[in-house]
Amino acid sequence: MGRAIAKPNYLTISADDFAWIQEIRQQEDELNFSAIDPHFTLVFPIVEIDRTNLVSHVKQSIQGIQPFEFTLRCAVLCNDAFSKYTHVFLVPDEGYSNIVKLHDRLYTGIIARELRLDIPFIPHIGIANSLDPRHCKQLVDRLNSKKFEISSRIDRLDIISSQGDLVETIESINLD
Repeated sequence: MGRAIAKPNYLTISADDFAWIQEIRQQEDELNFSAIDPHFTLVFPIVEIDRTNLVSHVKQSIQGIQPFEFTLRCAVLCNDAFSKYTHVFLVPDEGYSNIVKLHDRLYTGIIARELRLDIPFIPHIGIANSLDPRHCKQLVDRLNSKKFEISSRIDRLDIISSQGDLVETIESINLD
């Protein structure tokens, strides 16, 4: 199995908002644009747990969690813990705590040992990256000087497998 991660469904947002994000990503997201559409990553890649056990764990972990809304209005700068890249993230104003709590519930049981305690979890949609932190800072400043608001709903999680630019959905699981 390739790297497996749990994440909410690819965003259900307006066509204009999707086009705006993708326009930025096409120009600025050299690491991920061609591999995967905009999304929130809730769990870092896991390779030691088979698909059946991972799906079972995710289903059990999210029992009782209701779908919830989120709204993005802010871009932030973040250093990459795994490389020399700097990233630009869209971070939710509304829904932030719900996403954190969902992340925390997933990192229990069989994947508890996978949690990186040296990296803070910041709910985000990655839209840009560069080896030049100043370039990313300029993009953050440019985005935050504009008034933008992207709202949507998280109502399911997709468990995916990725190998390079090949991304496959293992299972989609609806929130209660």
